[in-house]
Amino acid sequence: MGEHAITLFYLTEKLPIMFKADAPGILFASVTVLIWILCGIHAIGYFKGDKKIKRYVCFYILTLLALLCLDFAGNMITFYFFYEMMTLLSMPLVFHTEKKEALMAGLKYLFYSLCGAYFVLFGLYFVYQNADNLTFMPGGVFSGELSSGKTGILLVAAFCMLLGFSVKAGMFPMQSWLWAAHPVAPAPASAFLSGIIVKAGILGMLRTIYYLFGEKLLNGTWVQTVFLVLSLITVFMGSLLAYRETLMKKRLAYSTISQVSYIIFGLFLFQPVALIGAILHVVYHAIIKSCLFLSTGSVIHETGKTRAQEWLGIGKEMPVTLWCFTFASLSLIGIPPAAGFISKWNLCVGALYSGRPVFYVVGPVVLLLSALLTAGYLLPVTIRGFLPGENYVKKESVHTPAVMLIPVVILGFLSLWLGLFPGELIEYIGQFANGLL
Repeated sequence: MGEHAITLFYLTEKLPIMFKADAPGILFASVTVLIWILCGIHAIGYFKGDKKIKRYVCFYILTLLALLCLDFAGNMITFYFFYEMMTLLSMPLVFHTEKKEALMAGLKYLFYSLCGAYFVLFGLYFVYQNADNLTFMPGGVFSGELSSGKTGILLVAAFCMLLGFSVKAGMFPMQSWLWAAHPVAPAPASAFLSGIIVKAGILGMLRTIYYLFGEKLLNGTWVQTVFLVLSLITVFMGSLLAYRETLMKKRLAYSTISQVSYIIFGLFLFQPVALIGAILHVVYHAIIKSCLFLSTGSVIHETGKTRAQEWLGIGKEMPVTLWCFTFASLSLIGIPPAAGFISKWNLCVGALYSGRPVFYVVGPVVLLLSALLTAGYLLPVTIRGFLPGENYVKKESVHTPAVMLIPVVILGFLSLWLGLFPGELIEYIGQFANGLL
């Protein structure tokens, strides 16, 4: 695939604002547009009668533009600029309701995001001093042999940048903004936050590891070990918190913290199969979690039931919505032939082939425990929804507007279809993932 760079202007002689359409950028942009359209359609019904809808739509469109510019950024300075723009433009989506808890969650989102951005900027300064340029290149931007002193400085710089991007991805210990923002944001915004905006942090980590520093510089270092450990802690912690949570949107927020760290684990194994699994999970998680948030938002919007125990018999009232929730749940757990099974299988196989004795044992075990916990916090919702028991008093069916139902059905279908027919997607990802290692 040919890559054509476009330079708009130069901040300095070495810092152009430039764009390039490479394979990872095209993949992330395609998923972004898909989820943006479906969440936007759902929002038509969700915000019906809302006087603040014009403001929401304005910032929703601007957030998309920032994300697309970020996806197609040709160097790190361009990426960083639009990464910050995305944060500022998406913040109004969090405090849309203007309630006190929404405003506080929006400020917390901003504070954590800015802290992460400062870490990235700190590390970027040292990269700028030691690299020929900041243009993304497979294998990294450092040419020739590096002295031990420079290598040590660059490892610290890499750690700072990766820690900064991990804030948006919701990795421990910088994850608490995520479970504060999701429950108070409108459901379409929560779906977009969880499905897409956290993936901006993942894309930042992918660019930093494989296109800025290079796998050879980081492989076998303390930076790799620290992030592998933190990712597995986050996987287990997020699943356990979700299992204990009864508020549905907050449960899904904890779940996002766990599932996105699956991706981080795969990125840092530096193994081709694991990398394919990680990028597959970017796509699958965006679809699955958007389906879960939109179906949950539909239930809350139509019935006002916000807690898991209140969903008793909801399958009798909103059967199509709960079926889609169920399909997405099976995929998130990783039950074949749903999509989530494919990405998690690749992650486990990649861990076994990684050659790191601790992580090819601990990694699959933690992923398996997380899958069991995921089943524990999602499947009972479906079971009680469709099988409420003899004492359940049947209520009238709830009429869900078509504009809210159609996106949920499409996402539920995709969560199964992409698991049954993953070949072309795996081939596309493999073409660039294998070239990075």
